[in-house]
Formats: sequence, structure tokens, C-alpha cells
Amino acid sequence: MTPPIGAVAEQPEGRTVSVTMSVPDDDRVPPEIVSSVFYSATVSDTLALVVAEKVGGRSRITWGNVGAVELLGYGLDDLRALPVDHLFPTLGGGELKLLLRRERAARMTLPVRTASGATVEAVVTTTPSPNNRMWTIRILSTTSEQERALRATADAHERRFSTLTERSPVPTLLSEQGMRLAHVNDAFCTLVGRRAEQLLGTGWIETVHEDDLDTVIEQVSAALDGEEVETQARLLRDDGTVRTTIIRFAHLFTPGVGAGFVGTIEDITDRLAFEARLAHQANHDPLTGLPNRTLLAQYVAGRFVPGTGGLACLFLDLDNFKVVNDSLGHTAGDELLTEVAARLSAVVRPGDLVARFGGDEFVVVCENVEQDAAVALAERISVELARPVRLGGVDVRPYASVGVTVQTEEHLSAEELIRDCDIAMYQAKAGGKGRITVLDQRAREDARDKLRLVAELRDAIEKREITLLYQPIFSTVDGSPVAVESLARWDHAERGPISPAVFVPLAEESGLIAGLGLLVLDETCRQLAEWDRLMGWAAPARANVNVSALQLDGNLPPQVSAALERHGLSPSRISIEITESALMKDPDSAREILHQLRDLGVELAIDDFGTGYSSLAYLRHLPVNCLKVDRSFVAELAHGHTEIATAVIALARSLNLSTVAEGVETPEQAAELTRMGATYLQGFSLSQPLTGGHAAAWFAAHGDRTR
Repeated sequence: MTPPIGAVAEQPEGRTVSVTMSVPDDDRVPPEIVSSVFYSATVSDTLALVVAEKVGGRSRITWGNVGAVELLGYGLDDLRALPVDHLFPTLGGGELKLLLRRERAARMTLPVRTASGATVEAVVTTTPSPNNRMWTIRILSTTSEQERALRATADAHERRFSTLTERSPVPTLLSEQGMRLAHVNDAFCTLVGRRAEQLLGTGWIETVHEDDLDTVIEQVSAALDGEEVETQARLLRDDGTVRTTIIRFAHLFTPGVGAGFVGTIEDITDRLAFEARLAHQANHDPLTGLPNRTLLAQYVAGRFVPGTGGLACLFLDLDNFKVVNDSLGHTAGDELLTEVAARLSAVVRPGDLVARFGGDEFVVVCENVEQDAAVALAERISVELARPVRLGGVDVRPYASVGVTVQTEEHLSAEELIRDCDIAMYQAKAGGKGRITVLDQRAREDARDKLRLVAELRDAIEKREITLLYQPIFSTVDGSPVAVESLARWDHAERGPISPAVFVPLAEESGLIAGLGLLVLDETCRQLAEWDRLMGWAAPARANVNVSALQLDGNLPPQVSAALERHGLSPSRISIEITESALMKDPDSAREILHQLRDLGVELAIDDFGTGYSSLAYLRHLPVNCLKVDRSFVAELAHGHTEIATAVIALARSLNLSTVAEGVETPEQAAELTRMGATYLQGFSLSQPLTGGHAAAWFAAHGDRTR
């Protein structure tokens, strides 16, 4: 590019206008041509030109040509001091900003005030100067026949638009040119609570919230430039209330008039309020109004910085809350929880979070505290909670066990911090309830090891790494093996063999017992089918499968039926063993499940009989086939204590039930139990548990000896 070409045009009364133009090297405009063009514009009486500048924060006319003087009727001196908004009386502040834009030229059709006070309808075009301090304004009168015809056409379009939109339920705005509305429908008037007369022209801008006004003006400007845009804005109703809306602007061009827009409004106030309620409900406990576990996790995660300290968690569990529910009812229990929530919120520091973790458990989260301060807060909470509460005419003192954990460098995540304060709370309960306990590191490691073991057990069940051993059960009539009991075993890759006494309760606590039980049931049926294929008549006639109390529900009968059908077995090949304590938790429900199992054709046995508390009268109504004499009673035989074993066997005989004495360790015990009348024997002295392959060989060999 070549350097700019400068031209100076001499104006009336000695005023000059300086113009700078940049042109390509191969398209130079001679200075004399530039001067000629500007001289023609200056002295023309048909082309009205004025120049506006920002003076003292207000836009003023600082120069005008002969055409402007002729059209407007002002003298040059009067014109030079005239404010721009005086020249265009219908423009509001926001609309004037659109006319005098610094970014690009603007064009509007609007009335222009003359010196006499009358107005002239004109097309006004503004062009900003390169330095953004001045605007050249061209005013072109539209009083010709052609312009009037175009205006009439525009008026007809407006009438048609009004007819179409007047009764529309969608609030609608129409601007033929700029921000001045030519029409609003009844729906918009109802939305903002104002009459149409108050909204036409630029009156509608007063309904836009002042904090959203700039955004709305920007979007209108974009629509006038041909874009389709939308924005969220708040509208002020005449009664002072606020409605939140989505305003969508579409470009509208009217021949002979200029660029305008169509605006449609969607009132989203109620929707946002509903969404806010849903969000609150999703993150807050409906009973107490406290943040729930989800919001607690988000809160701690947002403040947790690994490797730092000062973030403390207090985990509270109400002691003996179940007693309140059971004795005074759940309504009283809910009242107690609400009162506890209120007391916690009142006693903690401003800024501390109180959340309901679930049930009768609460968590308090504090920032910028050391361990001593956290313990002191726990003590204040304990004192506050211990004040009596009147529930159902009874004074109740709600005590709590509190676990305290303060973040250390060992905490790698927010979840670990919350989990550790949960562990500390269980330590407090184990110490006698009503206590405050700071996390013990040994217990922390034990708890984390337990969590790892649960995860490993889940993997072992999913990968079918839980194996089965089969312990033969013998008849006391001829000593022949008549069945086997399936025993689950877990040989951990790193920890080695893990006792069922460890992993079965762990499965029950962690919700894995259903998967474990199904695995044992399916694998037992599979093994029976394989023995049948390999051994024929010499295969074990029946397998006993242990069922947890947590499996004793309506799902168990169809699961047993499906396993038998899957492996092509008769129901008589399976005996379900259920502990006495499991049956007594809900006797009526247990009896219904047992009847469904018996209807399938499977046999039923009560395991560990005599070790729990049960009603002997109720036992008579259970559809069971067998009682198993617990190994603890068999062990007492070595010391001459035969009373309980004798009583269990006699009871079973009187009810026409068979008995299995388990845990037989010596020939003497076997002989004594046979003399007492036990039907079957099971124990290490007779046969240790065997793998499926070894059991096949053992039964084949034993069968050969007994045929």
C-alpha cells in the first residue's frame, strides 16, 4: 500500500474538512479529484450532510453542508451547536447508540426535527470516521411519491402482521426499522403488564432489566445486520415482579423503510423455578432440608487439595435411634431427626456444612481447623444434642457417637477423607457409644484392607474363582455315602486360602451374598450333572447347598428351579440348608418360601439346629425334611455331655424328620450318634471335603466296596 493521500476542502466561513484516503499503488486518486468530490458534497443543496462528534460526553453536530442548511432550516452557527438527539427526537439512548456506532455504518428511517419544530421523514445513514471520534450523517428525505408508495406497502405488511399475531399465545414484537416497535401483541402486553401504547416506539426497552439491557441491544444490532439470535433476559413487569425470558430476534427488511426485526419471547421463569426445585431436591434431604450425600461429596471435593490440611469431617450417628422408632413410632423418629438437624445447624460455625448422610447419620465439614478445634466442636455438638427432646409425651435425650478426621498428607482424595471419618465413628460406637473418637490409624488400615478384600471378593465371584469342595454324608444304617454338602472355598492369589468364616459374612455385609449363593448353586448343579455323565448310578444321589438368610426371599425358588433346569437335574437331587436363625427372623415369610421350594420337589434342612432361639411349636409347621445337629453338640460327646444331641435327635424322630450329625471327628462319636438314632453322619473322621474330581474317584471306589 502507498502512503495515504490527503485532501483539504475549504468550507464556508473558513472552516476546513480534512480527509485521508488509502488507495492501492495501481489505483491512485489524484488530489484534485478528492477535492472536487468533497467540494461538490459541501455546496450541494440536494445532499444533506452533517458531522457529529462526542463533546463532553454528548454527541453534537459540529458541521453541516448547504444541503443540511436547506433541509433543516438552521443557520450554520445554530446547526454546529445542536445536540444529535435534538435532531432525532424519537430516538432513545439505546437506539441512538445503534445509530452512532463506532464499528460500522448504520441506516435508519426516522423523523428528523427541523428548526420550525416540524419533522421530516428521512432515511438517515451514519458512517464512523477511522479515528472513531466523528460520524458523517447523510439525511435523505423520503417525501417522494415512490417513497410514500413503499411506506404504504410497509403499513399494509404491518397490518397483516398485526392480524396474524394479535391473538397468538407467543409474546411477539415487530420493528420495521431499528429498535422502534411498530407492533406488540396482547401476549407481550400481558407478560409485562403494560398497555400497547406504553410499549410502542422505544417504550418496550423500559421493560428490560438494566443489567441485561446492553446484551439485548447487542442482539438487536446483530439482528438488524441480518443475523438470527437469541438471548436470555429479565423483563420487569409493571407491578415490579421480574420474569426471566428467552428473546429470539429475526431479521426483517421493509422496502423503503429499512432493517428491523421480529422478536418472540419465551417466558422460562416457571421452568427455571421448577428446575431449581428439582436440583434442590436432588441435593437435599427432603425431611431435614440439609444437604444430602451427593452434595456433601461435591462440597468436600471442591475444597479438597491433596497434600494440605485444615479440612475436617465429623461423622455423627445417633445412638439407640431404632429404639425411638420402635417404641414411639416413625413420626417421632422423624421429629427427632429434624430437631437434631436444627441443633447441628445452630451449633456449628458460620460457613461449616451440615449434611444428612443417611438414616440417623450426619456429617459436619469444617475448613481451616486443626484436630483440637475439631474435637472441641464435636464436644459442643454432643452437649447440644444431649438436651432433652419431648417426643410423644416422653423426654428423649439424643446421644451420638462422633468420629473425627482431619485431612493429612495421606489422604489422596475427598472420598478417603469422608470414609475415614465414617471409620472413626464406628470406632466410637465400638467403644461404648456416646463417644468422640479421632481416627485410629490401625483401624484405618484394617478398614481399608477390608474394602480391598470386598473388591477382590467381587472380582472372584464374577470370574468364578470361588471353588467348591464336597464333603460326603454317610448313612448310619450301612455306612454308605448318600449325599454330599457343597462347601465354598476361596484361594486368594496373594493372601492364600481365606476361610469361609471370613468371606461369607463379608459377602453378606457388602451385598455380594446373592451373587455368591447363585454361584454355589449353579456350580453344584453343574458338578452333579458331570458326575452323572462320568459315573452313572455311582454318582452322589444328592447335594446339600447352604443358603444365607439374605437369600431367603421370593427370588430363591425361581433361581433354584432355573439352575436345575439349566443342568437337566431332578429337584430331588438338591437339598437346601437354611440356618435356624435365618428362619426365625421372619417366620411367616420363611415358611412361605420353604413351601414354594418344597413344591418344586427339593428337600429342606435346618442347619445348626439348637444354636438359636426358636419356637418348637412353630417348627412343626415348617415343611422341612431334616435337622442338622450342630458340631458344637457333637463335640460335647467327648466330655460325656449327650443331653442336647439326644434331645435334638429325639425331637426330629417325633416329627418324622431325619437328622445329620455334623462335625464327627472320632469313631467313638460316630458310634455314639448311631446308637442315639442319628440318620446320617458327616465329619473329617469319615471323609474330608473333596474336589469334584477326587469326589468322583472316591465315590466310584466306595461304590465298588459297597455293592
